[in-house]
Amino acid sequence: MILVDSSVWIDYFNGRKNLQTDFLHEALGQEIVCTGDLIMTEVLQGFNSDKSFSDALSFFEDLHFFSLGGKELAVASAQNFRFLRKKGITIRKTIDVVIATFCIKNEVFLLHSDKDFDPIVIHLGLKSVI
Repeated sequence: MILVDSSVWIDYFNGRKNLQTDFLHEALGQEIVCTGDLIMTEVLQGFNSDKSFSDALSFFEDLHFFSLGGKELAVASAQNFRFLRKKGITIRKTIDVVIATFCIKNEVFLLHSDKDFDPIVIHLGLKSVI
């Protein structure tokens, strides 16, 4: 199972070709590709036209969906953020720590193109696809 971060979805919907979007293109027919509420929010808010918004929403409807929140995950995410901060690492967006913590707790691979996830891979055991 692969959770795809907004950094990849944004490139994918904008037609940008890179290692991550190529992997996503292949995975869509062969793997369980999933999204989550926070990721959908980040992606959908960026569409300017109603048609593009509707097309993307329809696309997401066919994917496995997770709610990425909850009290337990909120506490675990805060603990992970603090752990990294004690090591001198500050993740720019709290939402990235929540997404990563969800993946760690649920043993889900993350497909991303955001460097903020790299220290989470190294120090907390996040499983990155690439």
